[in-house]
Amino acid sequence: QVQLVESGGGLVQAGGSLRLSCTAPKRITDIKTMSWFREAPGKLREVVAVISSDEKTNYADSVKGRFTISKGNAKTSVYLEMNGLKPEDTAIYYCNMEAYCNSYWGQGTPVTVSS
Repeated sequence: QVQLVESGGGLVQAGGSLRLSCTAPKRITDIKTMSWFREAPGKLREVVAVISSDEKTNYADSVKGRFTISKGNAKTSVYLEMNGLKPEDTAIYYCNMEAYCNSYWGQGTPVTVSS
């Protein structure tokens, strides 16, 4: 099973920015969607942003206008540009790629936003 590799998390002050990256270590065929989820302490994992195979994007209301999801040129990478970070954005961020027959996840990268 392919595990995605995430990077880019860290500690940032409120109002700051981070860019998360996620790469599949080997080619995954028939990817339908690439997404970022997050899981805050004591809360359920929630979807943050999704990009489809035809480049359509959707965002959680809480991050609209602040976060941007994009794909890499090789279509095996996905990024999450996070601007205007707030303390409530603090969470473990997970990358997900959905193919027609499989679902792939990363190990998570922590994001901490201090006030």
